[in-house]
Amino acid sequence: MHKKKVLFMINSMYGGGAEKIFQTLLNNLEPSKYDITVYSVNQCKIDHKYYPENIKYKYIFGGIGESTGQISKIITKIKNKINLSRYEKDSPEIFYKRFIKEKYDVEVAFIEGYATKIISGSNNKDSKKIAWVHIDLIENPWTEVAYHSLEEEKECYQKYDNILGVSEEVVKAFEKRMDISDTVSVQYNPVDDIEINQKATMDNIEYPSNIKNFVTIGRLVDQKGYDRLLHVVNELKDYFKFCIRILGEGSDREKLEDYIKKNHLEDYVKLLGFQNNPYPYIKAADAFICSSRSEGFSTVATEAMILQKPIFTTDCAGMKELFGEYDCGMICKNSEDGLKRMLEEVFAKENFDEYQQDIKKRSEFFKLERRMKEISDIID
Repeated sequence: MHKKKVLFMINSMYGGGAEKIFQTLLNNLEPSKYDITVYSVNQCKIDHKYYPENIKYKYIFGGIGESTGQISKIITKIKNKINLSRYEKDSPEIFYKRFIKEKYDVEVAFIEGYATKIISGSNNKDSKKIAWVHIDLIENPWTEVAYHSLEEEKECYQKYDNILGVSEEVVKAFEKRMDISDTVSVQYNPVDDIEINQKATMDNIEYPSNIKNFVTIGRLVDQKGYDRLLHVVNELKDYFKFCIRILGEGSDREKLEDYIKKNHLEDYVKLLGFQNNPYPYIKAADAFICSSRSEGFSTVATEAMILQKPIFTTDCAGMKELFGEYDCGMICKNSEDGLKRMLEEVFAKENFDEYQQDIKKRSEFFKLERRMKEISDIID
């Protein structure tokens, strides 16, 4: 049986929700059908706890680790500076030709920005080209750093046969910003429900039983809205008994820690840092909170639903689709006041039993097997 040669390009192999989805995707593509090469824009160490051993790995910009010798560091820095200059000055076609020498049947830019620009330069007229979009590019147009102009970004996307947005709202924002619609469709993320349920039982996490216990997961950055979540906690702490545990790391940690200390919120909010296995923390909680300013289609909220936890979230891209026609929790106006009004109501509830039946039904929609068949059909 002839294996289809597939190239995936991603900015980085680790870090956020898109990277976690990428790991799930690669681990569940049939190795007898696909010969997979992965390029990352920035060099990463491949940990086979997260990535399958059958993939070939390459990169554009070299990494500089602590164990790298001084001369090697200097050489890598010089090479990276030259290649960055090439990225900024060369057309995508020339830049692609410098680094990607093999021919592939399918070429996939798994994330917007740099990866999408590079793959758009492919000189292989016979390959199917697929671009994933994981974020609302109107609310969070971070890709501006990867292009000289919006027009250049539009031209790059026009080179793709399929553009896959992870939610209806992501697709709508993309179509509005890029003025492209005929090649765009919704493709929900693959989430490994079996692995999530297994990992949720690996550690026994216990929370106090005399208060309501919530969990939220994400990078400690402005996008996730933890600053406004803390403001709301500070306003409600004297009226309710609760604790919110935040799992994740990021540039805003010091700012959040200072606010917690200054306002004596240590009993109400706990920053637990990055956890390799967050699922026992979700399983032990009463519910999941999302305070994000923007999302594409929240991976962690989907994982919380798979673990059958009520979800209380701001109205960001993908949340209404996540709930579907079911009553899986509450969605509030995407503002600090909206968050406060919702959590005031949530904290006042005796329990969350009213949501359990609908959550159980809705979680069936996110079975991994269903998503992987859809993606395989697109690749084929």
